Amino acid sequence: MRHGAARMWVAIWAGAVPLPAQLTLTQAVESALHNYPAVRVSQEQINAAAAGIRLARTAYLPRVDAVAQVNRATRNNVFGLLLPTQGVIPSMSGPVIGSNNFGTAWGSAIGTLVSWEPFDFGLRRANVDSAAAARAQSEAALVRTQFEVAAATADAYLTLAAAQETVRAAQAGVERSETVARTISALVKAELRPGADGSRAEAELAAARTQLIQAEQAAEVARATVSQFVGMEPSKITLAAPRLAELPTDQNAAPLDIAVHPAAREQNAVVAQAQAQLKALERSYFPRFYLQGAAYARGTGAETDGRLLGGLNGLAPSVQDYALGVTVSFPVTDLPAVEAREAAQSATVRAQAARAQQIATDLRAQWHAAVATLQGARRIAANTPVQVSAAHAAAEQATARYRSGLGNIDEVAEAQRLLTQAEIDDALARLGVWRGLLVVATAAGDIRPFVAEAGQ
Repeated sequence: MRHGAARMWVAIWAGAVPLPAQLTLTQAVESALHNYPAVRVSQEQINAAAAGIRLARTAYLPRVDAVAQVNRATRNNVFGLLLPTQGVIPSMSGPVIGSNNFGTAWGSAIGTLVSWEPFDFGLRRANVDSAAAARAQSEAALVRTQFEVAAATADAYLTLAAAQETVRAAQAGVERSETVARTISALVKAELRPGADGSRAEAELAAARTQLIQAEQAAEVARATVSQFVGMEPSKITLAAPRLAELPTDQNAAPLDIAVHPAAREQNAVVAQAQAQLKALERSYFPRFYLQGAAYARGTGAETDGRLLGGLNGLAPSVQDYALGVTVSFPVTDLPAVEAREAAQSATVRAQAARAQQIATDLRAQWHAAVATLQGARRIAANTPVQVSAAHAAAEQATARYRSGLGNIDEVAEAQRLLTQAEIDDALARLGVWRGLLVVATAAGDIRPFVAEAGQ
């Protein structure tokens, strides 16, 4: 994935997002992509990966080491071998003078060493490619994070809209129950109906109010979820979603192209990164060639015959040297370790490739399930108006029969409950179609068309 593609969502939802009094779906998604911390985490991971590329490219530059030292030390020296794997005993240069005393002299040194690899059998290039693959994977992770945040925000928005529709239907049910309770109360006071009918009407009214309270509770919970994404106080969130009150146009489901799904693209980038790391390992078991140049100077206050010059002699470097050469190093015994690392990385590549296949299989199954969900939601939305109409007629007939003395309170209560539930089902059925479209768009990997249509 190219660097610009990783900012696909940022380009669409860029800039600071003002938060209006009434929040549309488009504005909610824009705000979430701008404010939600998970997006900023992914963006900073891209910055870190880009710095990793710059670090890998520094391997092409020469290495320059400089040192300067002043010391006051004894000059006793002996023959004999000292194994190199120690850093405690300082090295000593000069002849053995056959004495052992604690007289000291000044010593000084200054020097520079330049090392450069003229060629490396592709190792540095492989390391740069590995770092670039890591950045591509971070960019793909950003796109996937932005997609998931946008989809979650849209889902939370629809959940709040559905909860509000439930509140409206429950409120209408309470109002009808209050009307019925007042009517029955008047009939009871006129001794035209028994007192038990009044008690039953009050019980039905209390049950309707409980249903309304539960609906309001669900709405506030859904509002809090939306606020988590958009960065607004829940009490300030008011939805502006007139389009969601209508049925969406009957159109074909968003087609599935697994290759463009953010989850699949991220996993493909993970596979590419693992392959790049394997290539770098394959280039690691080669000789390393260094062109080296050194220039240095030393000073000492001790003579080779054992005399000490005294004073400030040796504080300033007085003897100069330089050297040019080629160094070749080859870790001969590292082959088993390199082969083991290559085998482990090869297994990682195969595992990530298998995971990519698994993701593709899962996405295909999710898309088919989403299409089936959408088709079922459309059929339900086509049936609920019939349910509402019949429930209205049943409620009116039950009320009329009760007033004329031909029915009982049970028929009225049942009809009222049926009507309230039918109105809730009808409101949720329309939103169910919108949710089905969102699920299909999420499974297809692109919710922008859905947001554009639903957020009008």
